[in-house]
Parts: sequence; C-alpha cells; structure tokens
Amino acid sequence: MKIVITGGAGFLGWRLARHLLARGHLTDARGKEREIRSIVLVDLVPPAQGLADSRLSLACGDISDASFLRQTIDAETASIFHLAAVVSGQAEADFELGMRINLDASRRLLDHCRTFEQAPKFILTSSVAVYGGQLPERVLDTTALCPQSSYGVQKAIAELLVNDYSRRGYVDGRVLRLPTISVRPGKPNQAASSFASGIIREPLLGQQAVCPVSPEMRLWLLSPRQAIASLIVGHELPAAAFAFGRTVNLPGISVRVAEMVAALGRAAGPETTQRIRWQIDPLVERIVGSWPQSWDTVRANALGFVGDANFDSIVRAFIEDELPTSVPGVVK
Repeated sequence: MKIVITGGAGFLGWRLARHLLARGHLTDARGKEREIRSIVLVDLVPPAQGLADSRLSLACGDISDASFLRQTIDAETASIFHLAAVVSGQAEADFELGMRINLDASRRLLDHCRTFEQAPKFILTSSVAVYGGQLPERVLDTTALCPQSSYGVQKAIAELLVNDYSRRGYVDGRVLRLPTISVRPGKPNQAASSFASGIIREPLLGQQAVCPVSPEMRLWLLSPRQAIASLIVGHELPAAAFAFGRTVNLPGISVRVAEMVAALGRAAGPETTQRIRWQIDPLVERIVGSWPQSWDTVRANALGFVGDANFDSIVRAFIEDELPTSVPGVVK
C-alpha cells in the first residue's frame, strides 16, 4: 500500500509517518486491510530527522505545480493525507501564497486523483478558522461557515471541494477540522495561534514568551498526540460513516489562556509562568477571537474520535514527548 503525506516534513506529517510505520497497515477505500509498503513525504524541504526506514521516501517540490504532482503521486497511491498548508498569519500577510497553496494546490491535487482508476482515500485537515461572525455558544458540524481570514476562506473552499469530489466518486474524502494544536514543538511559526504553543514551550525551555491575547481569551485545543490518533481514526472509518457529510469537527478542550498558564505552573513550578510577557496584538486578537471557543462533538465521539482530558494532560504529554531530560525543574 502506497501512502502520500503532503506537508510530510512538518511536525504533524513527520509524526504521522512514524505512527503509520509502527502500525504497519491501513484499510484501503475498498475496506481491505493492507500492509504499508511505501510512504512518500511531499514537502519543500526534507525532514530534519532524515529518512531511517526503507519504506519512507521524499519528494521535494511545490504541490501547486501540476507537473510535480503527476511525477510524484501515481495511480498506485491508495491514500493521501493532505496536511500541507500556509498557516493563518502567513496566509493573511501574503494573499497570493495562501491562495496558491491552500486552495489552488488542493484543487490540483483533487483533480489529479480523478485520473486514478481507483478513487483513493483523501484526508484533508481543516481548521477552526472556517468559522467566524456571530457564533452560537456551541458550534455544530453544520453551523454555517463565515470565516474572518483569508486562511479560513481557503480552508472552507477546500472542504467543499473534497465533499463534491467525494460525491462524484473521484476520492473517498474525509475532512477533519482540527482544533488549535498545542503544544507544538520546534520554533514559533506565523500562525495566529502560534502563541498557544509558545507560552508553554518557551518557558519550559527557560526562554521568554510573549502572549499577544488577553488571559481571558478562550481557545479550542487538541494535543499533537490526539491529532495524530484522530487522523488515523478518520482514515480507518468506512465511507458509510460519512454518508451525511464528509466533514467532522474533532473533539478538543475549551480553555482560557489564563488556565493554560496555570497548568504550566502546576507542571513546572510558578517561576516558569514569570517568563511570559503579556503584549496584546489587536490583529491576533481579532483573528483568534473570531474562532469557536468550543463545538459540539457528539458525532465525532460516536465515530470513535477522542480528545484530551484537560490541558494539564496536554502539558504533560509535551514534557514526555518533546522536552530534553536536562531541563531544570521539570520531571519527565
């Protein structure tokens, strides 16, 4: 079985590849369990860790280039995890880039799948950013989309494309709307939600962090651990599970930024919270404040998706999975 992961060198793509290699098998669009023989990581750059498994290969290129897609993804591809994206803040700052990668590339990828004799499974990661405006207290899968950023618009259109291409039988699509992922490892990125990881990650590493939103801002969060688990659950579900809609809001936790900081203090001592400096950024507050603070997950739970217990468990997972053993005052 051949699998393609766009954005494969990114932190979610790389972790997904590792989990799939350890798992060893997946179910194809016909419902047959098959051994994973090949995973192609598609990205602009190779992963920092290098390729240590013969089943892994790398294709470096621009996914908005139709000729690159034709050279990289062939009819033997049984499943595509489409994770590649220009993040929210960057898509807002560079409209052309966001449209090219988040929208044009998604359509070109779906169009390429139309040439396959057997429709592949197609998993698209979407975002809380597709919502906005006057939202109900609890957002449903079916709540009208009213994105307040270019990124949200691009993701919303890509969602509709996956639904239509699935309706026509070109792909077996599944759209998984991810909560904001926290805590991400590595360096800060240009996402408007980057602070949701930075205010935990940097203080744990003994570094200063800036929080651009108020302590009362409420976020809808999911850990990297549960994000990866959700991608696999979404892939393995039969197509019939999506008969009433290809899009699912994944479970998360609703937490205020002040509560996140308190959890950091419980995990690593109150001195770590002193490394956070509060400096409100009106643009970040506007973008993040337009996102849902919680949503209804009855359908997702019934399908087998699972969120995190609380933010303390998310901090603990980051410490266990990502922190070096030498960080003073932090017990792994």
